[in-house]
Amino acid sequence: QVQLVESGGGLVQPGGSLRLSCAASGSISRIYSMGWYRQAPGKQRELVAFIISVGITHYADSVKGRFAISRDNDKSTLYLQMNILKPEATAVYYCHAGFDGLDYWGQGTQVIVSS
Repeated sequence: QVQLVESGGGLVQPGGSLRLSCAASGSISRIYSMGWYRQAPGKQRELVAFIISVGITHYADSVKGRFAISRDNDKSTLYLQMNILKPEATAVYYCHAGFDGLDYWGQGTQVIVSS
C-alpha cells in the first residue's frame, strides 16, 4: 500500500512560481508511474504531468514549457515545479501513483493564482 501526502500549495500572483511536493510512504523506486492531476471548481480532474520510473515525462499541452515534474527515489518524493502560473491553474492538485495494479491518490493541495 502507498500513502501520498501533498504539500506546497498556496496563493500566488499570476506569473509566479510554486513547487509542489508529494511525499510517499516507503520507497517509490518500485512505483512505475507517478503523476500530478488537478481539479478546478466545477470541472473534471485532469492530468497535468506524469513520470515513469525510467524518467520519461509527459505534460498536458496547457503546461508544457512552464511546469516540470521530477521524482527523487531516495527521498520518496515527487515534485511539480510550476512557473509562469496563470489564473486558470487555480485548482486542487493531486498526486497519483500506480502500483501493483492499483491507483493511489493524495488528499490534494490547493493552488490559487490570483492578483
